[in-house]
Amino acid sequence: MAILNILEFPDPRLRTVAKPVSKVDATIKTLIKDMFDTMASANGIGLAASQVDVHLRIIVMDLGETDSRPRVFINPQIEVLDQDMSPYDEGCLSVPGFYETIDRPAHVMIRALDGDGNPFEEEAHGLLAVCIQHEIDHLEGKLFVDYLSPFKRQRIRKKLEKLHKQNP
Repeated sequence: MAILNILEFPDPRLRTVAKPVSKVDATIKTLIKDMFDTMASANGIGLAASQVDVHLRIIVMDLGETDSRPRVFINPQIEVLDQDMSPYDEGCLSVPGFYETIDRPAHVMIRALDGDGNPFEEEAHGLLAVCIQHEIDHLEGKLFVDYLSPFKRQRIRKKLEKLHKQNP
């Protein structure tokens, strides 16, 4: 079991666009296991490899009470199936202690590879739809704070920078 370091905003490495996984091998499977361990130790429900400074298109997710299956999405893509937007209070392991309401499409189709490299697709609503969009944003170098006003984003940035200086 390895607990990986989670990068925190405003670390510039969080802005790196992740590269596709070309082959699901033992190294990728170990990374996935370590990502699950890291996510669980941080009490999260989703984690993108970009957040642990591995810039590959991998997401792990465990939605807990709403869906008890641990999930792996390798090279995920989404297609918006319905233009209706759904507001959701989002938080992020890379922006600890902050929650903001973000509007995202409420119904999407996910296409990805599972943890063994097998392709699958799945329709998503509710928390799964929100979480997969949030994590795919990480793979694109985007954070939920990017959806906020510049004022709110700067306020969060300054608070986290102050915390980082106090606790390096």
